[in-house]
Order: sequence, then C-alpha cells, then structure tokens
Amino acid sequence: MSGQVFATFYSLVRQIPPGTVATYGQIARLAGMPRCARTVGYAMSGCQDPTVPCHRVVDRLGGTKSCFDICAPGTQRALLEAEGVSFRADGTVDLERCRWSP
Repeated sequence: MSGQVFATFYSLVRQIPPGTVATYGQIARLAGMPRCARTVGYAMSGCQDPTVPCHRVVDRLGGTKSCFDICAPGTQRALLEAEGVSFRADGTVDLERCRWSP
C-alpha cells in the first residue's frame, strides 16, 4: 500500500474524539475503501506517529488488540477507559455507546 493510503487512515483516526472509538472497517469505509479493514489494521499496528490515537480503533466486535499493549497487557483498554470508553462484561468496547459518528 502506498504511504498516501496510510496517511488517509491516520488523518481520519486523528479525528476520533477522546471517549469514542471507531472500527477498522469504519475507517476503511470513511476512506472510500470499504474492503480494506485489514489494511487499516496494518496501518495502525505499524504507526509510529504519537499524534495518531491508534488505540481508539478496535475490531468489528469492539475487541482490543495486543499490538497496542506496548507497555503491558491491557494497555489499549486502560487508555480507552481513561478516556471514558465503556466496556461490556465480555471485555469488548460497548460500541452502541462509544462508537464515533463523524
């Protein structure tokens, strides 16, 4: 994928406000590439830019990913909870309450 595609994803993710999340598929659709959710995942996992809040992107079920647990297991969840994101009993983000709606 070209750097421009990743830059588009990063630009969208920078718009996600604290306390909300988006899914990989949602970012792909907003970028005009509805079948590229996995590519969004690659972009987020490899992002080294601290201005991109990659921790605010979760899977389609609201699941967090271990690639964001750079400090310790549960880092992504802790960052999201610190912003007010609510989780369900099964450990996934409550997308009904916390999904970003641009």
